[in-house]
Amino acid sequence: MSSQPRFNVVMYHPEIPHNTGAAGRLVLSTGSRLHLIKPLGFSLEEKHIRRTGLDYWSQVDLNVWESLEELQKAAGPDARFWYLSTKVDTPHWDIEFKEGDYLVFGPESKGLPESLLESNRDQSLTIPMPGEGARSLNLSTAIAIVLYEGVRQISQ
Repeated sequence: MSSQPRFNVVMYHPEIPHNTGAAGRLVLSTGSRLHLIKPLGFSLEEKHIRRTGLDYWSQVDLNVWESLEELQKAAGPDARFWYLSTKVDTPHWDIEFKEGDYLVFGPESKGLPESLLESNRDQSLTIPMPGEGARSLNLSTAIAIVLYEGVRQISQ
């Protein structure tokens, strides 16, 4: 693992292999770790994920979990989890990220469950979108925005 800052990117029930492959490249480029929470909407053996991850996929620090609760238990009580959603109001740049933080992103078609956001209201963040006409960003784009904001913050 490189000396770059490390974050934990969590994809909760990802549906599209291209986004997961792109997320793999993002975590690799930042010295971060990728966590996938089952069920997955694709096989990790699919050519689409390998193609998007290019020849880097085998180098991605990847963990696959049966549930978010299983990951949270393994992460320990001091782990900081941030839940990203279009359904909340706190901008992601208002938070002081720390190395090792977990950045949790929901499935492409519906985002994180309302119950998860409600029970973690103080840890729920959004990417502000002041423009009109879009409900959300592409998942891998959203991951890049938040991940690199965290990298920027801890690199200063």
